[in-house]
Formats: sequence, C-alpha cells, structure tokens
Amino acid sequence: MAGVTEVQETTSEPPLGVEGKPAQVKWSRSVFYNATILGLCSFAAPGLWGAMNSLGAGGGQSPYLVNTGNALTFCLMVISCWLTSGIVRYIGIKGALFIGTIGYAPYSAGLYLNNRYGVEWLVIVGAAFCGISAGVFWAAEAAIAIAYPEPHNRGRMVAYWLTWTRIGQILGGAVNLGLNVDRNQAGKVSYTVYIIFIALQASGTLVALLLNRPSQVQRPNGTPVQLTIFDNPWQEIKATTKTFLTKKFLFIVIWIGQGVYAEAVFFTYNALWFSVRARALGSFLSGIVAVICGNLLGLWLDQHHIPLRRRSRSAFAVIMTLQGAWWLWLAINVTEFRRTQPIFDWSDPGFGRAFGVFVFLVLGFQLNYNFSYFIIDQISSGPQETIRLAALLRGTQSAWQAVSYGLNAIPIIASVGGPYINFGLWGVSIIPAWLVIKDFGASDGKDDVENRVEDQAEELRKD
Repeated sequence: MAGVTEVQETTSEPPLGVEGKPAQVKWSRSVFYNATILGLCSFAAPGLWGAMNSLGAGGGQSPYLVNTGNALTFCLMVISCWLTSGIVRYIGIKGALFIGTIGYAPYSAGLYLNNRYGVEWLVIVGAAFCGISAGVFWAAEAAIAIAYPEPHNRGRMVAYWLTWTRIGQILGGAVNLGLNVDRNQAGKVSYTVYIIFIALQASGTLVALLLNRPSQVQRPNGTPVQLTIFDNPWQEIKATTKTFLTKKFLFIVIWIGQGVYAEAVFFTYNALWFSVRARALGSFLSGIVAVICGNLLGLWLDQHHIPLRRRSRSAFAVIMTLQGAWWLWLAINVTEFRRTQPIFDWSDPGFGRAFGVFVFLVLGFQLNYNFSYFIIDQISSGPQETIRLAALLRGTQSAWQAVSYGLNAIPIIASVGGPYINFGLWGVSIIPAWLVIKDFGASDGKDDVENRVEDQAEELRKD
C-alpha cells in the first residue's frame, strides 16, 4: 500500500522451538495474562463506569443531567475512536490503552460532587475528559482483544475480557446494595460509593502499564501477534473511512445501534421506576447473568468442529429472537408505568414483572456486544483491517450511544419513547445484518476466516 510502512518490533523472547512452538511460554507473556491485564483495565475503567450507570442515572435521583453528560462523552468518543489508529502509530497499542484510562476518574469525581454537594458543572467537564480518553481506550482494547488471542480461542478470550467489565458492575451493585439495603424509596445512592469507585478507576492507569507489547506476546502455537503500525496517520484515517463505507460494515450499522442504544434505555428505566436498593439489586444480578451467558456464547462460537455457518446463524437467530421478546415486554411495561407512575421495591406486588425485563435487557446487551466482535473478526480481511474495524465498531457504538443518552435526557423519551425507538431499531436491523451473517461459512465450503488468517501467518513464519 503506497505511503504506508509496517513497523516490525524486535524482541528478546525465547526462539521458536520444534514445529513452530516456543520452547516455553512464560505466564507473564501468555495470551491469558494479557487478557487478564486487559480485563482489569476494563474493570477499572468502563466496568466501573457501567457500574455507576447500572444504578440508574449514575446513582443520582434524576437521570436527565447524567444522560446529558453521557451524550457528550459518546459524541467525543466518536472522534477519538476514529483517530485511534493514527494515535497508535506514535504511542503504540500499550500507550493508547494507558492514555485511554485517564479520563474515567474525573467523570466519577463529577458524579461525586453532584451527589454530595449538588455541583453540576463537573459532571459535564468530567464527561468531556472521559469522552476524549475513552474513545482511545475502547478502540485499543477492542484491537487487543481480537488480535492477541489464538484464533481458535478468540471467542472465549473475548468473553473472558468482557467478563471483567461486568465484574465492575457486579462489584458496584454489591457495594451499593450493602450501603443502601434499608432504602426502599426512590432517591440517590450513598456518596461513599463514588469515593470507592474513584480510587479503583485511578488504579486502572497503572495496571495498563503491565500489558505486553504485541511482539512480546507468546502464543502456544508459536504464531506471532500481528498488529500493523502505519507511518502516515492521515493515510490511516482515509483507509479507516474507506473501510466504514464498505457494504459489509454499512449493513451492520443499524444492528450495532439496536444493541448499544439499549444501554441508556434500560439504565434510565432502572432509575425512573425502582427504589434505591432495587436499583442496586438490578445492577448486581444483571451483571452475574450477563457474565454467565456471555461466556456461554463465547464457548459456542469457539466450537470449531461445528460448521461456522451453523454457529453464526444459530447465535444470530437466538439473540435477535430473545431481544425482540424483551423489547415487547418493556414496551408494555413503560406504557403502563407512564400512566400509573409507580416506584417498585422488591417487597412490592408486581416487582418481578417490572424487574425481570431489566435483567434480561442487560443480558441482551452483553450478547450483542460479544457477537459484534465475532462479526468484526469474520468480515476482516487481515490484521490491518482488524484494527480499523475495531475502531469503527467502537466509534459507531459511541455514536449510537450519544444519540441514545441525548434523547433520554428528554423526559418523554426517557419514560416511554426510548423503548419504542429501540424496538423499532431492532426490527429494521434484522434484514441488513442477516445479509452479512448469512455469508459466514457459506462460500465454497471454506473454513473460518480466522483459521485462514492463522494459516497464512504460519506460512509467513516458516518462510
């Protein structure tokens, strides 16, 4: 490609042994180690961000200010995601991950001051800091999660990494439940929760320094991690834009939207219609359910003895069918709640019907998230495009979430409009996404794209 140079990193790691396998894989250089470090960063940064939002309104009494701040965060993330591949040229993937963790603690500090003293300006400023850094973090972590694992373990490693994000939500819910277990009315959570979160988020910046560079990673099969670095960031930005305009990516844009638009919808639902302790319980239980089912999906997608065509189509069918059922359930609930204006506690009649759909929607969000990385991996033609597609995926997710949080700052959208819009997005997204997924494993009996890439890498290594 004209104007582009691939930078090869040198390493002092042990040489490859017989049949391309390392003589010994150090745990501190292993894929699992790096997936754990990436997971810990995700736990400290977006995981605890999600923990606060899973409490509804960032733990506040009213969702509107926090939804406005989150809309700003995701607007800025669209830009920073788009620029990430160029940024990596100068600071590397490890540096990008480090920089990406910095903005989360100021966001939490803004929520703390608003919760305790009613200060509003730092919520917006903190959201801006978070948006600038988080876009870099999102794109970098996605590229690492897809590129570092061996292809046949990629589904499980992606699920393992995303598990840490949900552990943040589970821990946040558990802490908040313990502090607010006697609060059976609407309101805001204890400000002590924010102090704990700020300290944990600040630690994520130091954890990022423990990640290995791509050249240092040792896979059990001896194949190298291939992450390409480009000389000219402007050429990379143009290449990323060109990738966005491909048919396969454009066809999944609405599908990506229906999956992530949901976050603002169900977190706002949690804030509007439940007591403080019920919100904390929802954060805790939904995180556990999402972790279990997300890992089961990853396990299914890694069953390479089952044809790719069957794995991809069945996963898509199950996810979309369940998602449609849950949106119908939520639409019925919010239509009724807008008329009756209830506040549900776990001791109230009707709590199960109101609460259950929240848990299932968080589960659906996790399944859509996991499956989106599988799709990106399948439509990618190589390591360079994987980096671009990862940035585009996270940038597109950010754009949809900016719209979602922005609209859910409007009371009528927050109460009933959000679920209706998301239900419509679900319906519109099915056919375009199917036109992409139906081709996985369907052409000339070819094996998985990721296995072909691994074979090519093995040939290059032997040469």
